[in-house]
Amino acid sequence: MGEHYFSAAPSSPAELRRMRVALAGREVEVTTARGVFSPERVDKGTEVLLQNAPAAPAGGDFLDLGCGWGPVALSLALESPHARVWALDVNERALDLVRRNAQALGLDNVYPVTADQVPDDVVFRAIRSNPPIRVGKSVLHELLETWIPRLDHHSDGYFVVQRNLGSDSLQRWLEQTFSDGYSTRRHATAKGFRVLKVRRHGDPPTAPVETA
Repeated sequence: MGEHYFSAAPSSPAELRRMRVALAGREVEVTTARGVFSPERVDKGTEVLLQNAPAAPAGGDFLDLGCGWGPVALSLALESPHARVWALDVNERALDLVRRNAQALGLDNVYPVTADQVPDDVVFRAIRSNPPIRVGKSVLHELLETWIPRLDHHSDGYFVVQRNLGSDSLQRWLEQTFSDGYSTRRHATAKGFRVLKVRRHGDPPTAPVETA
């Protein structure tokens, strides 16, 4: 089997390359490489996510789940300089690229991490993700079951999925899996992609304790 962008340590030569892309309404120069997701451009799904998800809060902790070289994390950091943006991936080369790109753009609020490096007490005001559908359904579901419960109350996650790669079945799974205290809906459709919104609502009010 060939190497995938979700390999933890790509063995192919990196072949670093520079390119100019539009992020958060401005043109910036970034570094990409072989062995990561979409090294030649901001892929169409990520573009749909960035164009259709609402502006993130001004501050708090944000999560870019499956960050690649960083277009979502960098956009969030540019838009919300007072937030902490956790850029999560299994691919060490991707995390190194996010680190390089954040430094080059003067962004000190981006934290490229693997899953075990996210502190247990961090909850997220926002999640943005172009999730790695090709890892397989069971791995994808485990990933979402791990991180969606880390949403803060009254906070949202936006996930972009190609329609012909199972976006509608994923929406049904999200609705069934996150039924108590959450809501899932289709937020947008564009260019063959769906943007799914998962909202975590507040805890239900606690019944008053009766005293004798």
